[in-house]
Amino acid sequence: MSDTQQSAANTQTRTNGKRKLLMTLLGVVILIAAVGYGLYYFLVARFHEDTDDAYVNGNVVQITPQVTGTVIAVNADDTQTVKAGDPLVVLDGADARVALQQAEANLAQTVRQVRGLFVNNDQYLAQIAQRQSDLSRAQDDLRRRMTVAQTGAVSQEEISHSRDAVKAAQAALDAAEQQLASSRALTSNTTISTHPNVIAVAAKVRDAYLNNARNTLPAPVTGYVARRSVQVGQRVSPGNPLMAIVPLESVWVDANFKEVQLRHMRIGQPVELTADVYGSSVVYHGKVVGFSAGTGSAFSLLPAQNATGNWIKVVQRLPVRIELDPQELHAHPLRIGLSMQANVDIKNENGTQLANAKNTVYQTNVFDKYGDEADAEIARIIAANAGPSGNAAVASAARSKPAMPRAAHGAKVASNAAKLM
Repeated sequence: MSDTQQSAANTQTRTNGKRKLLMTLLGVVILIAAVGYGLYYFLVARFHEDTDDAYVNGNVVQITPQVTGTVIAVNADDTQTVKAGDPLVVLDGADARVALQQAEANLAQTVRQVRGLFVNNDQYLAQIAQRQSDLSRAQDDLRRRMTVAQTGAVSQEEISHSRDAVKAAQAALDAAEQQLASSRALTSNTTISTHPNVIAVAAKVRDAYLNNARNTLPAPVTGYVARRSVQVGQRVSPGNPLMAIVPLESVWVDANFKEVQLRHMRIGQPVELTADVYGSSVVYHGKVVGFSAGTGSAFSLLPAQNATGNWIKVVQRLPVRIELDPQELHAHPLRIGLSMQANVDIKNENGTQLANAKNTVYQTNVFDKYGDEADAEIARIIAANAGPSGNAAVASAARSKPAMPRAAHGAKVASNAAKLM
């Protein structure tokens, strides 16, 4: 064999040796990678489910009028921050103020009329006392005439007139008692402020006050203004959307996981999230708080009808609600609709999917002051028109000795008259 052939053979041998070494090294690397991936999967990866089909969601509080009116002021614009209770839109309230003044005047008049009913009780009590005195005097006159009738000093005609006077006094007393009973029927078990007539008119005042107060539309919550469509001079009606308020401190994430990813997912499991707007350097920590009652296609405008025969299986996604840490949101605010990447740690499967979902309550108290202010205005009007003797008349009537029942009093008078006969 020539030197050239020997050199080629040696080169071929070295090349084959290197190739075998490289293939061996490659096999070892692949084996190590496979073992590493297997270990990573069994120890870490199989306890995590992730998706990039996740978006920030939140409450969009609509600002809608409760009364019809013309807009005379708009105090907020898109992207601006407003606090709960700030006046956002003001409507022309001239007509509402006139209606309120009329209702207040009617309330004041009704209070004075009811006040008169309580005063009438004392008046009728005084009339009864006077009628009782007249009846006693007439009975005494008849008794004296009957005593001297045998002597002939008094004529029968005069005795007859005395009997008629007793009957007239008795009738006048009965009429006074009926008037007192009628007046007490209108005022018993009540006061001026709780009288049915006053309550009915006070309700109209409250309604008029609320209609007037509702000409100013406050911000129900603190947040950012969005989708402002109202303009000065616009005529609005109840239910028309004027703008929206978005409270960004209470947003959450809706992550849409595939069906196969939900098998081990439970409420309460921790979640790590990143936002495209901040990048992977900012990590949010949240937890699963609930699962949607249906997939997105089930709630779509035209849901799929799989029973028609033209059926194609499509992997469905179910929205999973993820609660975020408020402190992290404060440090790195999110906006509704931003994309997120969510990674759920499903190692702990002690929770459930539906039974332990936390109930959330949303409420505002900015409208409570309207009712309190209306009640204060009603109380002021009643106090101003009831007068110092308004409730005193009620107490006086309660303390007064009740008049003798008509039947008993009539029986007593008849008995006395029979004795005189």
